[in-house]
Amino acid sequence: MNVTVENLAPCRKLLRVEVDVQAVDAAFAAVEQEYQKQARLPGFRPGKAPRAMIVKAYTEDIEKEVKRRLIPDSYKKAVAEQKLRIATYPDIEEIQFGRGQALQFAATLETEPEFELPEYKELPIKLPAITVSDEDVTKALEALRMQRAQYVDVPRAVQAGDFVVINYTGSCDGKPIADLAPATRGLGEMKNFWVNIQAGQFIPGFTEQLVGAEAGAKRTVGVDFPADFMTPALAGQKGSYDVEIVQVKERHLPEVNEEFAKTLEAASLQALRDGVKSDLENEVKFQRERSGKDQVVRELLSRVKCELPESIVTSETRSAVYNIVQEQTQRGASREAIESQKDQIFSFAAASAKDRVKASFLLGRIAEKENIKVEQQEISQRVLMMAAQYQMPVQKLVKQLDERNGFGEIHEQVLTAKVLNFLVANAKVEEFTPEKKA
Repeated sequence: MNVTVENLAPCRKLLRVEVDVQAVDAAFAAVEQEYQKQARLPGFRPGKAPRAMIVKAYTEDIEKEVKRRLIPDSYKKAVAEQKLRIATYPDIEEIQFGRGQALQFAATLETEPEFELPEYKELPIKLPAITVSDEDVTKALEALRMQRAQYVDVPRAVQAGDFVVINYTGSCDGKPIADLAPATRGLGEMKNFWVNIQAGQFIPGFTEQLVGAEAGAKRTVGVDFPADFMTPALAGQKGSYDVEIVQVKERHLPEVNEEFAKTLEAASLQALRDGVKSDLENEVKFQRERSGKDQVVRELLSRVKCELPESIVTSETRSAVYNIVQEQTQRGASREAIESQKDQIFSFAAASAKDRVKASFLLGRIAEKENIKVEQQEISQRVLMMAAQYQMPVQKLVKQLDERNGFGEIHEQVLTAKVLNFLVANAKVEEFTPEKKA
């Protein structure tokens, strides 16, 4: 077998393969013999028909079977001979094929990037120390109080700290804000909108002007949109809002006591504090693990420069764009707003796609060197977790995964997680005490 490789572009090659006549004729002979044993022709018992008649009757089928065997097998041998790391399925073009002829075909393919694996042990990372203070627990309990607050209607004028339910319509230079900024839902007009009468809430200067109003009252509120306001069409402009006070409410918070603990299904107040502390420690551990994985990946990426397979990057970019658009749509962004940002979206998606593809090859190479593998039991456990998460029968999920090659994705996810855990476990860690949030 004769094999030549032509570099078409970084990570893209043209593999030319020629299989000698003897091998082709031997493949024909083997297939013809199999057909002769199995084929049925009128007037002959199975396996007794002359080969010449078998060949004449099944010429097309025999040729297809020979090609089906020869080309994939020769391709695999050529790839192994040239020590190529294949990244995508090849595009194979048949050039010459037939009895008494050498088989010739060309395979256009993309290969994994070529790079020297950098030192990946003792990568420098900084991780927060796992410390949870009594003050942290108290703040968390205060958040739980807020979640169980009661809002009571009060028959009086609005005071600072109240919660007010309002209807409003905004305008700027006599034009409805809803027309000027259609992509920002709720900024131009809203009914039954809850707002806390506190400086800095909603639009700067808005809530303070409602103090003293009673339910049923109407007020005109003037605002100055900041120069760095999130909506460019309104940034630095003056706006006016027609506001109707629907309800005035006081927030009543429960006391943190034994009774409060029982409402949260804790045996006692101390048990509640202990549980909250444990939850906070678990949260810090999770953030620490995620930060460690992000840091080792960034450090690895900075140590390797290489070209990447174009088709894989393109596919990953397309997927990233789709995810970004879906996320923005779910947040309420209009089609027009998304369209106006398409260049920024594509640029961000392309950059993140390249990093993910590059990281995938790096982590895969480390897995090879460290002999990190995925066991079938690990895949089964992941499937069981997914079935519980999606509240779906396991067999139904397995069927869906089979149909879309989902087990390959799960294998890659588990392998990636194992390699990242390995890198973090072998990293050079510098711990720090995170600053307390005000």
